[in-house]
Amino acid sequence: MGDKIGIMGAGALGSYVGAFLSRAGEDVTFIDMWPEHVEKMRTDGLQVTGSQGPFTVPVKAMHLTEAQSISEPFDFVFISVKSYDTEWATHFIKRYVREDGFFVSLQNCWNDVPMGEIVGPTRQLGCIASHIEVALWEPALVTRGGAVGRDSGHTVFRVGEQDGRITPRAEKVAALLDNIDGAYASDNLWGERWAKLCQNSMGNGLSASTGLGSQQMAEDPRCRMIRINLAKEAAKVGLAMGLNVVAIQGMPAETWADADKGDVFEELDAFMSAHGGRVNWLASMAQDVHKGRRSEINLMNGLVAQKGREVAIPTPFNDAVIEVMNGIDDKTLEQSDAHVDRILKVVGR
Repeated sequence: MGDKIGIMGAGALGSYVGAFLSRAGEDVTFIDMWPEHVEKMRTDGLQVTGSQGPFTVPVKAMHLTEAQSISEPFDFVFISVKSYDTEWATHFIKRYVREDGFFVSLQNCWNDVPMGEIVGPTRQLGCIASHIEVALWEPALVTRGGAVGRDSGHTVFRVGEQDGRITPRAEKVAALLDNIDGAYASDNLWGERWAKLCQNSMGNGLSASTGLGSQQMAEDPRCRMIRINLAKEAAKVGLAMGLNVVAIQGMPAETWADADKGDVFEELDAFMSAHGGRVNWLASMAQDVHKGRRSEINLMNGLVAQKGREVAIPTPFNDAVIEVMNGIDDKTLEQSDAHVDRILKVVGR
């Protein structure tokens, strides 16, 4: 008998991962709070389109209110909710996981610590999904926009324990995810996490506040400059924290941290100009704004700024993006490409 797997939060990434695992024959149950999504998955299956589709797979799905009907506990669960929902979602699902089971954070940001505080750090694993573009615009229809990582030598999924050990369960989860795209068990969860945070913080808030897609940001020298400085600040903070920060979008963290040097900036600017993607993709935070949802800005760029204060690294570009996105979240600002100049004015550029 294989493992009984739960996916708590069937958003874009949770749906995508669960669809492939279900197609591979794994025993997967989706638990989500969007009724139309749950009902359509149950009646019509889960459809995948984009660079790894199309296919449709029958799946097991239930609404939060139906979880009390779970009679057999999960061996492990992927928690794939928005970062600000981590605590309640972990508390909710932990009663349905075996006492010797474990919990995998399949999320952006830095949720391994709070999740581990709830279930115990020895029962928690982190899973970084590096540079994967997925969207869920309609119920039971998930799309991948970018290229498949293994086609270009990029490893998308990195699974790690908080204490840095390579364990059988980390290798097992990585092997499951290898059904989707390249995956490995990592001994550097925190360095992997911070690199993904840098990647997210350099694009999500800018795309969300302006409504610009990846190609538009790559074509605009103002956006490239903002994004390079966002990554520079995040990389400097991570390195000052003593983390072994892995490559950020294929470039060493130390290169991003040196972006104030003219020749390094020119190298990064040329790199950013050439990497707008195959389609004009909206970042996940921009998708949230489009759907009227609260953003993760205070747990993404906000964490960069918080840790920056702790290690005495200024983060003016991240601070400016946070300010704009907080205005969009509280409805005092509207999404507009005018925020590009607003950010530049705030930082004195």
